[in-house]
Amino acid sequence: METVETTVLEQTSTFPRQKANKRSMRLSFSMVGIGFAGIILLGTITAPLITHYNPNTNDLTQVLQAPSAAHWFGTDHLGRDLFTRVLYGGQKSLLIAIAVQLMAVLIGTLLGLFSGYFGGKTDKVIMAITNIIFSFPGLLFAIAIMAALGPSVFNLILALGFVSWPEICRLVRSQTLSLKEREFVEGGHALGASVSRILFRYILPNCYGNIAVLMTLGMATTILAESSLSFLGLGVQPPDPSWGSMVNQGKDYMFFAPWYLFTPGIVMFVTILGINLLGDVLRDYFDPKMKSSK
Repeated sequence: METVETTVLEQTSTFPRQKANKRSMRLSFSMVGIGFAGIILLGTITAPLITHYNPNTNDLTQVLQAPSAAHWFGTDHLGRDLFTRVLYGGQKSLLIAIAVQLMAVLIGTLLGLFSGYFGGKTDKVIMAITNIIFSFPGLLFAIAIMAALGPSVFNLILALGFVSWPEICRLVRSQTLSLKEREFVEGGHALGASVSRILFRYILPNCYGNIAVLMTLGMATTILAESSLSFLGLGVQPPDPSWGSMVNQGKDYMFFAPWYLFTPGIVMFVTILGINLLGDVLRDYFDPKMKSSK
């Protein structure tokens, strides 16, 4: 009997250690990915200090040069330094992703707060619009908007921002529906607090964690969407660099100049992976279940 009880106790005590080990391995893997993505993003921000080449200046004497000490990632079909263009392309992708997510958070948060708090017809109208946008694939919807407005960075931000806010709206709405019944909100009503104060001082701060997670994951999605639209010629326009347009140009030279295709593709992959891993870490941090299991 004692042997059975001892075995059960040992197995029971093993489970938390196994969970802790898995969590530790997952965190270590995430930190590695985040580190690589952080290095890339830091490089894009400090691009003028890292490279002395102009990303848009042609040099026909250096066409399709393989990677070397002079050109770390090689050159493209116009002799432009690929390392420089990858850095500046990432800079533009990062700025677009931040602008899109700020737009999505602003629209989605306001509509979600109003929808969840006021309910009734306001909730029905906002949710109807949200469901209509959700019924279309986001990238195809963005392509249709870009085709109507024309390719430019400003129109690209509008298109991607327009298809990105519904997810945040739904999240904030669900949080608001739950929070408006809590005691501290009812206390605010009892003290005569205005609607704006209750929304932005009582309810909204409790949504910050989940909004931060969605915004982080949304940045990775936006970078991929921007690259896809640039690949199709609907995003960043030449001669300005973009990871998507560079991959599109490099595919024509993949058999005799593979660095042209793979370097921007690999950099984009590592960046998106790192941002997604950062989103997972933030989600675990803000998840009450994960905190209670530690």
